Amino acid sequence: MIALPDLAILIAAAGRGRRAGEGVPKQYRDLAGEPMLARTLACFIRALPGSLLLPVVHRDDLALFQTVLGRIGTDFAQQLSPPVFGGATRQESVRCGLEALSNRLPPPEIVLIHDAARPFVSRALIARAIRAAQDHGAAVPGVALTDTIKEIDPDGSIAKTLPRSRLRAIQTPQAFRFDLILAAHRQAAAAGIYDLTDDAAVAEFAGHRTHVFEGEDSNVKITIHEDLASAEHKLQDALTDIRTGQGYDVHAFEAGDHIWLGGVRIGHDRGLAGHSDADVLSHAITDAVLGALADGDIGSHFPPTDPQWRGAPSRIFLDAAAAKLRARGGVLAHIDATVVCERPKIGPYREAIRQSIAKIVDVCIDRVAVKATTSERLGFTGREEGIAAFAIATIRLPR
Repeated sequence: MIALPDLAILIAAAGRGRRAGEGVPKQYRDLAGEPMLARTLACFIRALPGSLLLPVVHRDDLALFQTVLGRIGTDFAQQLSPPVFGGATRQESVRCGLEALSNRLPPPEIVLIHDAARPFVSRALIARAIRAAQDHGAAVPGVALTDTIKEIDPDGSIAKTLPRSRLRAIQTPQAFRFDLILAAHRQAAAAGIYDLTDDAAVAEFAGHRTHVFEGEDSNVKITIHEDLASAEHKLQDALTDIRTGQGYDVHAFEAGDHIWLGGVRIGHDRGLAGHSDADVLSHAITDAVLGALADGDIGSHFPPTDPQWRGAPSRIFLDAAAAKLRARGGVLAHIDATVVCERPKIGPYREAIRQSIAKIVDVCIDRVAVKATTSERLGFTGREEGIAAFAIATIRLPR
Protein backbone atom coordinates (compact mmCIF):
# COMPACT_ATOMS: atom_id res chain seq x y z
CA MET A 1 0.00 0.00 0.00
CA ILE A 2 1.27 3.49 -0.86
CA ALA A 3 2.00 5.87 2.03
CA LEU A 4 -0.37 8.77 1.49
CA PRO A 5 -0.34 12.50 2.08
CA ASP A 6 -3.72 14.26 2.24
CA LEU A 7 -4.66 13.26 -1.27
CA ALA A 8 -7.51 13.48 -3.77
CA ILE A 9 -7.80 11.86 -7.19
CA LEU A 10 -9.77 13.70 -9.86
CA ILE A 11 -10.92 11.52 -12.77
CA ALA A 12 -11.71 13.52 -15.92
CA ALA A 13 -14.61 11.60 -17.50
CA ALA A 14 -16.76 14.29 -19.14
CA GLY A 15 -15.43 13.97 -22.70
CA ARG A 16 -17.51 12.95 -25.68
CA GLY A 17 -14.88 10.66 -27.26
CA ARG A 18 -16.10 11.30 -30.80
CA ARG A 19 -12.90 9.97 -32.40
CA ALA A 20 -13.73 6.53 -30.99
CA GLY A 21 -16.72 6.27 -33.34
CA GLU A 22 -20.46 5.98 -32.86
CA GLY A 23 -22.02 4.86 -29.60
CA VAL A 24 -21.83 5.90 -25.98
CA PRO A 25 -18.80 7.98 -24.91
CA LYS A 26 -15.72 5.76 -24.93
CA GLN A 27 -15.22 5.85 -21.14
CA TYR A 28 -18.48 3.90 -20.77
CA ARG A 29 -17.73 1.26 -23.38
CA ASP A 30 -16.95 -2.28 -22.34
CA LEU A 31 -13.39 -3.59 -22.24
CA ALA A 32 -13.29 -7.35 -21.61
CA GLY A 33 -16.68 -7.16 -19.92
CA GLU A 34 -16.12 -4.01 -17.85
CA PRO A 35 -16.81 -0.35 -18.68
CA MET A 36 -13.56 1.51 -19.27
CA LEU A 37 -14.34 4.02 -16.53
CA ALA A 38 -14.96 1.22 -14.03
CA ARG A 39 -11.53 -0.22 -14.81
CA THR A 40 -9.86 3.17 -14.42
CA LEU A 41 -11.56 3.85 -11.10
CA ALA A 42 -10.67 0.38 -9.85
CA CYS A 43 -6.97 1.00 -10.56
CA PHE A 44 -6.95 3.91 -8.09
CA ILE A 45 -9.25 2.27 -5.54
CA ARG A 46 -6.96 -0.76 -5.36
CA ALA A 47 -3.78 1.34 -5.27
CA LEU A 48 -5.04 3.98 -2.83
CA PRO A 49 -7.69 2.42 -0.57
CA GLY A 50 -9.40 5.02 1.54
CA SER A 51 -8.43 7.97 -0.64
CA LEU A 52 -10.96 10.39 -2.07
CA LEU A 53 -11.89 9.89 -5.72
CA LEU A 54 -13.88 12.59 -7.48
CA PRO A 55 -15.26 11.74 -10.94
CA VAL A 56 -16.06 14.66 -13.26
CA VAL A 57 -18.75 13.58 -15.71
CA HIS A 58 -20.94 15.10 -18.41
CA ARG A 59 -24.41 15.98 -17.14
CA ASP A 60 -25.94 13.89 -19.95
CA ASP A 61 -24.06 10.79 -18.75
CA LEU A 62 -25.37 10.52 -15.21
CA ALA A 63 -27.37 7.36 -15.94
CA LEU A 64 -24.31 5.78 -17.56
CA PHE A 65 -22.24 6.72 -14.54
CA GLN A 66 -24.77 5.09 -12.20
CA THR A 67 -24.38 1.90 -14.24
CA VAL A 68 -20.62 2.06 -13.65
CA LEU A 69 -21.21 2.39 -9.90
CA GLY A 70 -23.24 -0.80 -10.02
CA ARG A 71 -20.40 -2.58 -11.77
CA ILE A 72 -17.59 -1.70 -9.36
CA GLY A 73 -19.37 -3.01 -6.26
CA THR A 74 -20.69 -1.37 -3.12
CA ASP A 75 -17.40 -1.40 -1.22
CA PHE A 76 -15.53 0.33 -4.02
CA ALA A 77 -18.36 2.75 -4.79
CA GLN A 78 -18.28 4.02 -1.19
CA GLN A 79 -14.83 5.48 -1.88
CA LEU A 80 -16.18 7.75 -4.63
CA SER A 81 -17.48 11.24 -4.01
CA PRO A 82 -20.70 12.21 -5.79
CA PRO A 83 -19.75 13.17 -9.35
CA VAL A 84 -19.29 16.76 -10.44
CA PHE A 85 -20.55 17.95 -13.82
CA GLY A 86 -17.86 19.12 -16.23
CA GLY A 87 -17.68 21.92 -18.77
CA ALA A 88 -17.29 22.31 -22.53
CA THR A 89 -13.55 21.48 -22.56
CA ARG A 90 -11.27 19.23 -20.56
CA GLN A 91 -9.71 22.28 -18.94
CA GLU A 92 -13.10 23.56 -17.79
CA SER A 93 -14.09 20.13 -16.51
CA VAL A 94 -10.95 19.78 -14.41
CA ARG A 95 -11.48 23.26 -12.97
CA CYS A 96 -15.03 22.28 -11.99
CA GLY A 97 -13.60 19.31 -10.13
CA LEU A 98 -10.89 21.38 -8.45
CA GLU A 99 -13.44 23.95 -7.31
CA ALA A 100 -15.53 21.16 -5.78
CA LEU A 101 -12.47 19.83 -3.94
CA SER A 102 -11.68 23.34 -2.67
CA ASN A 103 -14.94 23.24 -0.70
CA ARG A 104 -13.63 20.40 1.44
CA LEU A 105 -12.34 21.46 4.83
CA PRO A 106 -9.45 21.17 4.76
CA PRO A 107 -8.82 20.87 1.01
CA PRO A 108 -6.35 18.16 -0.08
CA GLU A 109 -2.63 18.72 -0.03
CA ILE A 110 -1.99 16.82 -3.28
CA VAL A 111 -4.26 16.14 -6.24
CA LEU A 112 -3.77 13.59 -9.00
CA ILE A 113 -5.62 14.39 -12.23
CA HIS A 114 -6.18 11.40 -14.49
CA ASP A 115 -7.99 10.75 -17.77
CA ALA A 116 -10.77 8.15 -17.64
CA ALA A 117 -9.51 6.87 -21.00
CA ARG A 118 -6.26 5.53 -19.45
CA PRO A 119 -7.46 2.29 -17.80
CA PHE A 120 -4.00 0.69 -17.49
CA VAL A 121 -2.41 2.99 -14.92
CA SER A 122 -0.25 0.98 -12.51
CA ARG A 123 0.32 1.20 -8.77
CA ALA A 124 3.98 1.98 -9.42
CA LEU A 125 3.13 4.92 -11.68
CA ILE A 126 0.61 6.25 -9.15
CA ALA A 127 3.25 6.05 -6.41
CA ARG A 128 5.78 7.92 -8.57
CA ALA A 129 3.19 10.62 -9.27
CA ILE A 130 2.56 11.20 -5.56
CA ARG A 131 6.28 11.41 -4.76
CA ALA A 132 6.90 13.77 -7.67
CA ALA A 133 4.12 16.11 -6.53
CA GLN A 134 5.56 16.17 -3.02
CA ASP A 135 9.07 16.87 -4.33
CA HIS A 136 8.28 19.35 -7.12
CA GLY A 137 4.78 20.77 -6.60
CA ALA A 138 3.92 20.19 -10.29
CA ALA A 139 4.83 16.95 -12.07
CA VAL A 140 3.65 14.87 -15.02
CA PRO A 141 4.60 11.43 -16.37
CA GLY A 142 6.31 11.27 -19.74
CA VAL A 143 7.70 8.56 -22.01
CA ALA A 144 10.54 8.88 -24.49
CA LEU A 145 9.64 8.97 -28.18
CA THR A 146 10.78 6.21 -30.50
CA ASP A 147 9.79 7.90 -33.77
CA THR A 148 11.67 10.76 -35.36
CA ILE A 149 9.59 13.95 -35.05
CA LYS A 150 9.47 16.53 -37.85
CA GLU A 151 8.09 20.05 -37.82
CA ILE A 152 6.49 20.84 -41.17
CA ASP A 153 5.66 23.99 -43.13
CA PRO A 154 2.07 24.85 -44.14
CA ASP A 155 2.75 23.27 -47.56
CA GLY A 156 3.72 19.95 -45.95
CA SER A 157 7.49 20.30 -46.36
CA ILE A 158 9.83 19.49 -43.49
CA ALA A 159 10.88 22.64 -41.71
CA LYS A 160 12.89 21.14 -38.87
CA THR A 161 13.88 17.83 -37.30
CA LEU A 162 13.27 18.05 -33.57
CA PRO A 163 15.77 16.61 -31.08
CA ARG A 164 14.07 13.37 -30.06
CA SER A 165 16.21 12.92 -26.94
CA ARG A 166 14.63 16.02 -25.39
CA LEU A 167 11.02 15.19 -26.28
CA ARG A 168 8.49 13.30 -24.16
CA ALA A 169 4.93 12.13 -24.74
CA ILE A 170 3.02 13.30 -21.66
CA GLN A 171 0.52 11.07 -19.84
CA THR A 172 -1.68 11.15 -16.75
CA PRO A 173 -1.97 11.03 -13.75
CA GLN A 174 -0.60 14.55 -13.54
CA ALA A 175 0.26 15.44 -9.97
CA PHE A 176 0.20 18.82 -8.26
CA ARG A 177 0.16 20.60 -4.98
CA PHE A 178 -3.53 21.36 -4.79
CA ASP A 179 -3.31 25.09 -4.09
CA LEU A 180 -0.87 25.53 -7.00
CA ILE A 181 -3.01 23.91 -9.69
CA LEU A 182 -6.28 25.42 -8.42
CA ALA A 183 -4.78 28.93 -8.59
CA ALA A 184 -3.36 28.19 -12.05
CA HIS A 185 -6.74 27.06 -13.37
CA ARG A 186 -8.43 30.11 -11.93
CA GLN A 187 -5.81 32.35 -13.51
CA ALA A 188 -6.27 30.75 -16.95
CA ALA A 189 -10.06 31.05 -16.72
CA ALA A 190 -9.81 34.71 -15.66
CA ALA A 191 -7.70 35.32 -18.77
CA GLY A 192 -10.39 33.74 -20.97
CA ILE A 193 -8.27 30.69 -21.83
CA TYR A 194 -10.27 27.47 -21.81
CA ASP A 195 -8.69 25.11 -24.36
CA LEU A 196 -5.37 24.05 -22.83
CA THR A 197 -5.14 20.31 -23.43
CA ASP A 198 -3.57 19.18 -20.17
CA ASP A 199 -2.95 20.46 -16.67
CA ALA A 200 0.77 20.84 -17.22
CA ALA A 201 -0.08 23.47 -19.83
CA VAL A 202 -2.27 25.24 -17.27
CA ALA A 203 0.58 25.23 -14.76
CA GLU A 204 2.99 26.50 -17.42
CA PHE A 205 0.59 29.31 -18.32
CA ALA A 206 0.63 30.38 -14.68
CA GLY A 207 4.43 30.44 -14.68
CA HIS A 208 5.16 27.21 -12.81
CA ARG A 209 8.01 24.85 -13.71
CA THR A 210 6.68 21.34 -14.16
CA HIS A 211 8.81 18.28 -13.54
CA VAL A 212 8.56 15.29 -15.90
CA PHE A 213 8.94 11.90 -14.22
CA GLU A 214 9.07 8.45 -15.77
CA GLY A 215 5.81 7.33 -17.35
CA GLU A 216 4.92 3.89 -18.68
CA ASP A 217 4.48 2.68 -22.25
CA SER A 218 1.60 0.48 -21.04
CA ASN A 219 -0.30 3.53 -19.74
CA VAL A 220 -1.94 4.11 -23.12
CA LYS A 221 -4.78 6.51 -23.80
CA ILE A 222 -7.73 5.06 -25.69
CA THR A 223 -8.69 7.55 -28.38
CA ILE A 224 -9.88 5.87 -31.58
CA HIS A 225 -11.86 2.71 -32.29
CA GLU A 226 -8.70 0.71 -33.04
CA ASP A 227 -7.41 1.57 -29.56
CA LEU A 228 -10.50 -0.05 -28.06
CA ALA A 229 -9.83 -3.28 -29.94
CA SER A 230 -6.16 -3.28 -28.89
CA ALA A 231 -7.10 -2.69 -25.25
CA GLU A 232 -9.61 -5.54 -25.38
CA HIS A 233 -6.93 -7.94 -26.61
CA LYS A 234 -4.47 -6.68 -24.02
CA LEU A 235 -6.90 -7.29 -21.18
CA GLN A 236 -7.85 -10.75 -22.38
CA ASP A 237 -4.19 -11.70 -22.76
CA ALA A 238 -3.50 -10.49 -19.20
CA LEU A 239 -6.19 -12.72 -17.66
CA THR A 240 -4.06 -15.84 -17.56
CA ASP A 241 -5.04 -17.12 -14.10
CA ILE A 242 -7.89 -19.46 -15.05
CA ARG A 243 -9.82 -20.98 -12.15
CA THR A 244 -12.85 -23.19 -11.66
CA GLY A 245 -15.20 -23.27 -8.68
CA GLN A 246 -18.05 -25.61 -7.86
CA GLY A 247 -21.26 -24.95 -5.97
CA TYR A 248 -24.02 -27.11 -4.54
CA ASP A 249 -27.25 -26.27 -2.77
CA VAL A 250 -30.48 -27.96 -1.75
CA HIS A 251 -33.79 -26.68 -0.40
CA ALA A 252 -36.78 -28.62 0.85
CA PHE A 253 -40.30 -28.08 -0.35
CA GLU A 254 -42.86 -26.38 1.88
CA ALA A 255 -46.34 -24.96 1.44
CA GLY A 256 -46.51 -22.35 -1.31
CA ASP A 257 -47.50 -21.63 -4.88
CA HIS A 258 -44.17 -20.85 -6.62
CA ILE A 259 -40.41 -21.31 -6.54
CA TRP A 260 -37.51 -19.14 -7.70
CA LEU A 261 -34.79 -20.52 -9.99
CA GLY A 262 -32.03 -18.31 -11.34
CA GLY A 263 -34.07 -15.20 -10.57
CA VAL A 264 -37.15 -16.49 -12.42
CA ARG A 265 -40.49 -17.04 -10.64
CA ILE A 266 -41.99 -20.41 -11.58
CA GLY A 267 -45.53 -21.35 -10.56
CA HIS A 268 -45.74 -24.64 -8.65
CA ASP A 269 -48.01 -26.37 -6.13
CA ARG A 270 -45.36 -25.94 -3.43
CA GLY A 271 -42.64 -23.48 -2.49
CA LEU A 272 -39.06 -23.94 -1.29
CA ALA A 273 -38.06 -23.36 2.33
CA GLY A 274 -35.18 -21.01 3.07
CA HIS A 275 -34.10 -17.89 4.92
CA SER A 276 -33.96 -15.89 1.66
CA ASP A 277 -36.17 -16.64 -1.35
CA ALA A 278 -34.61 -20.15 -1.45
CA ASP A 279 -33.41 -19.80 -5.05
CA VAL A 280 -31.42 -23.01 -5.01
CA LEU A 281 -29.90 -22.41 -8.46
CA SER A 282 -28.67 -18.89 -7.72
CA HIS A 283 -27.20 -20.11 -4.44
CA ALA A 284 -25.24 -22.87 -6.16
CA ILE A 285 -23.87 -20.48 -8.79
CA THR A 286 -22.96 -17.92 -6.12
CA ASP A 287 -20.95 -20.55 -4.26
CA ALA A 288 -19.26 -21.62 -7.49
CA VAL A 289 -18.06 -18.06 -8.20
CA LEU A 290 -16.93 -17.56 -4.60
CA GLY A 291 -15.17 -20.91 -4.72
CA ALA A 292 -13.25 -19.93 -7.85
CA LEU A 293 -12.18 -16.78 -6.01
CA ALA A 294 -11.26 -18.83 -2.89
CA ASP A 295 -13.39 -16.34 -0.97
CA GLY A 296 -15.56 -18.37 1.38
CA ASP A 297 -19.12 -19.37 0.64
CA ILE A 298 -22.54 -17.76 0.49
CA GLY A 299 -23.15 -18.37 4.20
CA SER A 300 -19.99 -16.55 5.24
CA HIS A 301 -20.96 -13.44 3.28
CA PHE A 302 -24.73 -13.60 3.83
CA PRO A 303 -25.33 -15.51 7.08
CA PRO A 304 -28.79 -17.11 7.38
CA THR A 305 -28.82 -15.87 10.97
CA ASP A 306 -28.84 -12.26 9.77
CA PRO A 307 -32.45 -10.97 9.68
CA GLN A 308 -31.68 -8.53 6.85
CA TRP A 309 -31.53 -11.46 4.39
CA ARG A 310 -34.91 -12.91 5.40
CA GLY A 311 -36.91 -13.27 2.19
CA ALA A 312 -34.20 -11.44 0.20
CA PRO A 313 -34.02 -12.07 -3.54
CA SER A 314 -31.02 -14.28 -4.22
CA ARG A 315 -29.98 -12.16 -7.18
CA ILE A 316 -28.43 -9.91 -4.51
CA PHE A 317 -26.03 -12.70 -3.51
CA LEU A 318 -25.15 -13.62 -7.08
CA ASP A 319 -24.62 -10.00 -8.06
CA ALA A 320 -22.33 -9.51 -5.04
CA ALA A 321 -20.21 -12.52 -6.01
CA ALA A 322 -19.86 -11.17 -9.56
CA ALA A 323 -18.89 -7.76 -8.14
CA LYS A 324 -16.15 -9.40 -6.06
CA LEU A 325 -14.81 -10.99 -9.22
CA ARG A 326 -14.80 -7.66 -11.05
CA ALA A 327 -13.09 -5.98 -8.09
CA ARG A 328 -10.23 -8.46 -8.52
CA GLY A 329 -9.93 -7.43 -12.17
CA GLY A 330 -11.39 -10.71 -13.38
CA VAL A 331 -14.11 -11.86 -15.75
CA LEU A 332 -16.63 -14.67 -15.65
CA ALA A 333 -15.83 -16.98 -18.55
CA HIS A 334 -18.59 -19.57 -18.17
CA ILE A 335 -21.31 -20.96 -15.90
CA ASP A 336 -22.53 -24.55 -16.17
CA ALA A 337 -25.42 -25.40 -13.84
CA THR A 338 -27.72 -28.38 -13.35
CA VAL A 339 -31.06 -28.48 -11.53
CA VAL A 340 -32.17 -31.83 -10.10
CA CYS A 341 -35.90 -32.33 -9.49
CA GLU A 342 -38.89 -34.35 -10.61
CA ARG A 343 -41.17 -31.35 -10.80
CA PRO A 344 -41.63 -28.66 -11.99
CA LYS A 345 -40.31 -29.29 -15.47
CA ILE A 346 -37.49 -26.84 -16.12
CA GLY A 347 -37.38 -27.08 -19.92
CA PRO A 348 -40.10 -24.46 -20.60
CA TYR A 349 -38.25 -21.96 -18.39
CA ARG A 350 -34.67 -22.74 -19.40
CA GLU A 351 -34.08 -19.77 -21.71
CA ALA A 352 -35.70 -17.31 -19.30
CA ILE A 353 -33.45 -18.63 -16.52
CA ARG A 354 -30.35 -18.31 -18.71
CA GLN A 355 -31.28 -14.75 -19.64
CA SER A 356 -31.91 -13.86 -16.00
CA ILE A 357 -28.58 -15.27 -14.79
CA ALA A 358 -26.68 -13.63 -17.65
CA LYS A 359 -28.23 -10.29 -16.76
CA ILE A 360 -27.44 -10.62 -13.04
CA VAL A 361 -23.76 -11.46 -13.59
CA ASP A 362 -23.53 -9.24 -16.69
CA VAL A 363 -22.24 -11.72 -19.27
CA CYS A 364 -23.47 -12.79 -22.68
CA ILE A 365 -26.09 -15.52 -22.55
CA ASP A 366 -23.82 -17.87 -24.49
CA ARG A 367 -21.65 -18.02 -21.35
CA VAL A 368 -24.48 -19.49 -19.26
CA ALA A 369 -25.54 -23.15 -19.52
CA VAL A 370 -28.53 -24.43 -17.56
CA LYS A 371 -29.47 -28.09 -17.60
CA ALA A 372 -32.10 -30.09 -15.75
CA THR A 373 -32.46 -33.73 -14.85
CA THR A 374 -34.43 -36.00 -12.57
CA SER A 375 -32.97 -38.53 -10.13
CA GLU A 376 -35.14 -41.33 -11.51
CA ARG A 377 -37.37 -41.25 -8.43
CA LEU A 378 -34.38 -42.00 -6.18
CA GLY A 379 -33.43 -40.07 -3.05
CA PHE A 380 -35.04 -36.94 -1.61
CA THR A 381 -35.35 -35.28 -5.03
CA GLY A 382 -36.94 -38.46 -6.43
CA ARG A 383 -39.43 -38.42 -3.58
CA GLU A 384 -40.15 -34.77 -4.42
CA GLU A 385 -39.02 -33.60 -1.01
CA GLY A 386 -36.87 -30.82 -2.44
CA ILE A 387 -34.68 -29.53 -5.26
CA ALA A 388 -30.90 -29.68 -5.63
CA ALA A 389 -28.62 -27.65 -7.88
CA PHE A 390 -25.00 -28.06 -8.95
CA ALA A 391 -22.90 -25.35 -10.62
CA ILE A 392 -19.42 -24.87 -12.03
CA ALA A 393 -18.04 -21.38 -12.66
CA THR A 394 -14.95 -20.70 -14.71
CA ILE A 395 -13.26 -17.35 -14.15
CA ARG A 396 -10.21 -15.55 -15.50
CA LEU A 397 -8.07 -13.36 -13.25
CA PRO A 398 -4.92 -11.30 -13.83
CA ARG A 399 -1.77 -12.83 -12.38
